[in-house]
Amino acid sequence: MKLTSKHIERDRSGTVTLVPEEPEDMWHTYNLLCVGDQLRASTVRRIVSESATGSTDKSAVRLSLTVSVEEVFFDTQACVLRVNGRNATENKFVKLGAYHTIDLELNRPFTLGKAEWDSISLERIDDACDISKRADIAAVVMQEGVANICLVTESMTIVRQRIETSIPRKRRGTTTDHDKGMNRFYDQIMQSIVRHVDFAVVKVLIIASPGFVKDNLFKYIMDSAVKTENKLMIENKNKIVLVHCSSGHKHALTEVLQEPAIQARLSDTKYAREVRTLESFYKILASEPSKAFYGYKYVQKAAERNAVGVLMVSDALF
Repeated sequence: MKLTSKHIERDRSGTVTLVPEEPEDMWHTYNLLCVGDQLRASTVRRIVSESATGSTDKSAVRLSLTVSVEEVFFDTQACVLRVNGRNATENKFVKLGAYHTIDLELNRPFTLGKAEWDSISLERIDDACDISKRADIAAVVMQEGVANICLVTESMTIVRQRIETSIPRKRRGTTTDHDKGMNRFYDQIMQSIVRHVDFAVVKVLIIASPGFVKDNLFKYIMDSAVKTENKLMIENKNKIVLVHCSSGHKHALTEVLQEPAIQARLSDTKYAREVRTLESFYKILASEPSKAFYGYKYVQKAAERNAVGVLMVSDALF
């Protein structure tokens, strides 16, 4: 996320202009938007014009609109954000008060205005614009013919690419076609890793699969890196961790990240710190329930008694 302008008044009202640069930025934007906010962005409006003869003509016009936010829809898989509301400014093509849905797009700026900016929202903007707070875990979850290349950020897991390819079966007496198919599959994964994983930020690259598929991929990557003198993969060999998982689909990443060996390796990442905090809460809730509270009413009472050691707040509250 890029912050291009910020104007906050003494009464905490004001506007900020942001440019979402990657899918996770849409998640941050979703959590910034509240009903009643003023959102200005570039959008497309379908216009129906009527000629003097009575014939109609439909066209799409790109324009900048300011809407008063009423509903926000976020698709976590596609990272698509749609904002519905009434037009708040006079416009040649859209009547004042008419409904319009804005689809926020990557690399297109938008301006968000609030009657009052709270500290949580301002802190979220700072976090989203800080490059050091981006994805520090990458993972390849795979099985024969299927691979998901993922980035695990502080807020969500993003599937950067899903690879599906047909692998010929092994035949009696020969495995040539099968081996060639697997090598093509491994090469696709390696190219995807090079394209999507920034080793300057990523601290760990997890390769997980059932059986020995992960081991064969690792061997292929290292052999190819030596042959092609790919210094990027050779220099970051120590960041790669091989882990067993039950399948090559995205949901298997949850079990991978809960492995004790992986938790030890991820000890200094943001994801691991949050997981440890949550696990600590569950353990206390099970062993000493009188020391663990959830729900606004009970947490408020604990806070009034200065009995809060760690406070976890869900994004859903904002």
